[in-house]
Amino acid sequence: MNATAGYDQILRWDPTFTKTFPDIAESYDIDDSGKEHRFHLREGMRWSDGHPFTADDLLFAYNDVLLNEELYPAAPGYLAPTGAPAKIRKIDNHTVAFTFDLPNGIFPMWLASSEGLSLVTLPRHYLSRFHQKFNADAEDSARQQGFSQWSQLLLAKTDRWGNPDLPTLSAWKPAAASTSQIVLERNPYYWKVDTDGNQLPYIDKITYHLMSDPQVILLKVSNGEIDFDMWRVGTPAFKPVLASKREQGRFHFFDCNWSFNNNMNIAFNLCHKDPALRAIFQNKDFRVGMSYAIDRKEIITAVLQRQGRPWQAAPRPESVFYDEEFATQYTEHDVAKANEHLDRAGLEQRDGNGFRLRPDGRRLLFSVMVPSTNGDPTFAPTMDLVRGYWRAVGVDVNVQSLDITLYTSRTNGNDFDAQVYQGDGGLNAMLIPQWYLPSGAGSRFAVPWGEWYESRGKAGERPPARVREQLALYDEAQRTVDLEEQKRLFMEVLRISKEQFYAIGTSLAPQTFGVATDRLHNVPKNIVRLYPNPGATNLPQFFIED
Repeated sequence: MNATAGYDQILRWDPTFTKTFPDIAESYDIDDSGKEHRFHLREGMRWSDGHPFTADDLLFAYNDVLLNEELYPAAPGYLAPTGAPAKIRKIDNHTVAFTFDLPNGIFPMWLASSEGLSLVTLPRHYLSRFHQKFNADAEDSARQQGFSQWSQLLLAKTDRWGNPDLPTLSAWKPAAASTSQIVLERNPYYWKVDTDGNQLPYIDKITYHLMSDPQVILLKVSNGEIDFDMWRVGTPAFKPVLASKREQGRFHFFDCNWSFNNNMNIAFNLCHKDPALRAIFQNKDFRVGMSYAIDRKEIITAVLQRQGRPWQAAPRPESVFYDEEFATQYTEHDVAKANEHLDRAGLEQRDGNGFRLRPDGRRLLFSVMVPSTNGDPTFAPTMDLVRGYWRAVGVDVNVQSLDITLYTSRTNGNDFDAQVYQGDGGLNAMLIPQWYLPSGAGSRFAVPWGEWYESRGKAGERPPARVREQLALYDEAQRTVDLEEQKRLFMEVLRISKEQFYAIGTSLAPQTFGVATDRLHNVPKNIVRLYPNPGATNLPQFFIED
């Protein structure tokens, strides 16, 4: 719901996700050093209960909530990119400045993304009554309401969709909730108007139906009972059914473009705890050979309903960072080349069954983790095919289907051989670069390297020199305010990623579709599937007319 009914932030993305511009802030500027970011808030704005929204709300959200260790043990990373959190100061009632120790050129992008939401969803006049700093009785009050600490009660009160008493700046606020639906109603103090001066939103009430059965969802959409959906029915298998029901259900399709760089990426654990497997996985010839062994065209035909094209873990064609050579390298299905590179990786010896032997004489056998929940349903059948391709070139593989909780635990503990997941960062590569360099725990191919980078050397494992060079370039790109120079530096980051070839991709995530009823208007013909979809398309301007 944050992405649909709640996308009102200091800055926002345009619908193509290529630039940011002011939203709750009327304007902003960055000083010549790149360290100070100053935001000029719109005067006259009010929370949904009528209370004025001012700079004091941002100071409270930042200093008293986000930087309070009882509430958040660590400051959000985008507010502390160098280890020390930014400082915020109030210049006047409608102007604040964030000051960083080092230049921060991508701070505006973070503010337009989900991470920036908390700065404008924590009203001081409401939440301070639950905060120990402002209420000496906060601890007693929390216990009376069944919480052991004041911090637990305050965090519960920040649930913007579960707590109807929490004031909001967004177009709608919660009115009622049950196990089957959540109802939102218009915010009478919403601050946006259309070009004729009419207050937005046009739609008075939104009802979210809570359903988990895909067939029930498909039935309701087919009957025209759902006005808008771009998340649950946009699969190739459902499209023929929906196409035949359009006239009866009075709805139409619109296009959805994925922001993912890949339908399924494969990450070998380059920091494996077994030195023998680590050496094999870190050998680029091994990864190149395994990539050549994959028949991506067969995967696209057999699993992806002929939607997609062979692709590595590289930015999408729509991205400003698109590099065709990076995206298509080693994507041919070529068994001869696969065997050549695997032999070159020191795996030329085989056992009596044709399987390759490790340098220590043992059969090369490893497991690939596949998330059984919170993942794409095409992962399992895709990996079944990949397993066959790899066995055909002498590499024995087990496929492990794991619940997302165990899958995540093993990832974070660096306790896995290899794994698959969707390719985040296809469009917003600078903000979500984990498939391109080990920038954090999300860099599945080298979790300890990511921990080393994220902790500035205090944890994890120091990566090799070439990787450190890449991480230094990424730091420089983040500190650069000039957008052209920022792009040039990040293209250098990607050039090293192309050279290192950390992870293997399968298919470019294909275009999908969404459904809107004919009575819902102002719905764009094309929406990018990236947070805050579809919020960036200005949902308050959608209207209903039969």
